[in-house]
Amino acid sequence: MDQDFWQARWRDNRIGFHEAAPNSLLARHFTRLGLQAGQSVFVPLCGKALDLDWLVGTGLRVTGVEFNQGAVEEVFERQGLVPQVAKTGALTRYQAGPLTLYAGDFFTLTGEHLAPVDAVYDRAALVAVKPEDRKTYAAHLNRISGTEKQLLIGFDYDQSLMEGPPFSVPGPTVQALYQGSHDITLIEERAADGHIGERCNALEQAWLLKPRR
Repeated sequence: MDQDFWQARWRDNRIGFHEAAPNSLLARHFTRLGLQAGQSVFVPLCGKALDLDWLVGTGLRVTGVEFNQGAVEEVFERQGLVPQVAKTGALTRYQAGPLTLYAGDFFTLTGEHLAPVDAVYDRAALVAVKPEDRKTYAAHLNRISGTEKQLLIGFDYDQSLMEGPPFSVPGPTVQALYQGSHDITLIEERAADGHIGERCNALEQAWLLKPRR
């Protein structure tokens, strides 16, 4: 993944992927993962998403990873938390109460950083990964999360109409990436709003992935 590209997006405040409220598909469908207070959810490429606040508010332990250190620090400031900060290999860990965020490269994260993981919530990660890197991303996510259940939110649109990210990740692509490890169900599909909805006729899709064990 191109860290320089993403750091430039943050530096220039070109962060159309940041939503001004928790994602409504998260709020509507997260109970399908069957999590109880005290269990853990991992949020890859989490940015400074308000989804993190929403998840913490449900009583879950929340772990995320994000390239941009400033975004990580803003999450804790927003929640009124003073994190403990420590280097762990190539990553910097910020931890306070039920929230742990790693600043650094997703691909340097290991299962030991995350354990245990009870579920994954991916809203802005897979759609941000270049198409040629998707297999590597999905394999690494499965490896570090123990192939846990997942709520995946993505977009389906004519890629020729708009350059990603966010990239179009249609159903056949989701199937190709995860059908070997998960049973996959499309649980909602709707017209995308916000920045991407203004630029092309995109669908926003919520997928439930349940591990095959």
